[in-house]
Amino acid sequence: MLAITTAIGLVRLPYELSLLDQRLPQLFRAHMASAGLALLLIPCAIALHGFSMHKVVGRSAAIFVVMGGATALPVALGSDASLPARAGLFAQGLVWTGLTLAAVVAIRGGRYQRHKWLMLAVAAIASGALWLRLTTWVAANWALPFDITYAVAAWASWLLPLAAIGAMGRRAMARVAPADSSRAAFGADHG
Repeated sequence: MLAITTAIGLVRLPYELSLLDQRLPQLFRAHMASAGLALLLIPCAIALHGFSMHKVVGRSAAIFVVMGGATALPVALGSDASLPARAGLFAQGLVWTGLTLAAVVAIRGGRYQRHKWLMLAVAAIASGALWLRLTTWVAANWALPFDITYAVAAWASWLLPLAAIGAMGRRAMARVAPADSSRAAFGADHG
């Protein structure tokens, strides 16, 4: 909600982000709004699985993820963060968008299990926004070296949740088809 209210001007940006907003005014606000809406809609789509509204909410979430991921790329490049941090944020935008598009292709092809695990991976990457904010707060309040902490967090905040979902998906898919566990959750469907 904070990203959305900031994007529409109801909440002021911190100084560092206001500089980015000055450099990329419409683009940065479009990123905040679309990524914020995606962050809200993804869990709603997951919660609505099995209900008729799942498709509408899921499609909306996918549109906002693609918009948020696409706008994340120039925003990451235009950031004042260190090069490793910008690379992590850029990679997050690419992977987030790519997995969402793969999930759309999977559902259109009737590969429901693949779609499910890809969308859980999308949700895991989206959670990186929350983990990054938490890490930033910890770094500031515990007097940690900010640039180093932020660079590590720019990668770990989304890679660790993604790895956890990947591991869970591989285990779940191995239980479904133990003889074919080499094709795991992100590589094949088993039902």
